[in-house]
Amino acid sequence: MEILKAEHLSKIYRTGENEVRAVDDVSFTVEKGEFVAIVGASGSGKSTLLHLLGGVDRPTSGKVYIDGQDIFSLDNDALAIFRRRQVGLVYQFYNLIPVLTVAENVTLPVLLDGQKPNETRLEELLTVLGLQERRGHLPNQLSGGQQQRVSIGRAMMNSPAVLLADEPTGNLDSRAGEEIVNLLKLSNRQYDQTVIVITHDADIARQAGRIITIEDGRIRSDERIG
Repeated sequence: MEILKAEHLSKIYRTGENEVRAVDDVSFTVEKGEFVAIVGASGSGKSTLLHLLGGVDRPTSGKVYIDGQDIFSLDNDALAIFRRRQVGLVYQFYNLIPVLTVAENVTLPVLLDGQKPNETRLEELLTVLGLQERRGHLPNQLSGGQQQRVSIGRAMMNSPAVLLADEPTGNLDSRAGEEIVNLLKLSNRQYDQTVIVITHDADIARQAGRIITIEDGRIRSDERIG
């Protein structure tokens, strides 16, 4: 079942007479439950592509469909709501709210939606993420690896159609980074969660089921592993 489709996606930045094609006519699909790594050198356009896929930025041209919805046909308010419900975003620097506890940060997307958190789902996530004993802690009381686990829990709380991770291990030591990759793999297997991860780390990429290589804003290869 197709969960995500990018169709002739481009993002062009113009400064005066200069033009930079950060993403240049990219098209591909992702099936539900896939674990995809998008790799490329710094400046290749991979992070820009991820932001377009997640509806964080709008393209110059092209379309993105998530679970059948043309996301850029939505106005900004509707897109923000759709993104909160259907897209889980994990960043390199966590982006946790410093005055909220672990449990409050994880349930933030639900609270912003004006809904009551599913306590069973919260308890399950905290257990899987190894955060039960830290549920009342603030972000500054956690290690970097623990903070990234919280951000993954927040991204998964609404059972999104896709989970997008932008260099999720880039700010961590090798051991913590390995734990985060294992958690992403676990979410992929245990919850059939579709995961797309941006990384420059070849070891991380090889653990995905598919590797898309971006160069100068275009797809240079798309390889399935195993």
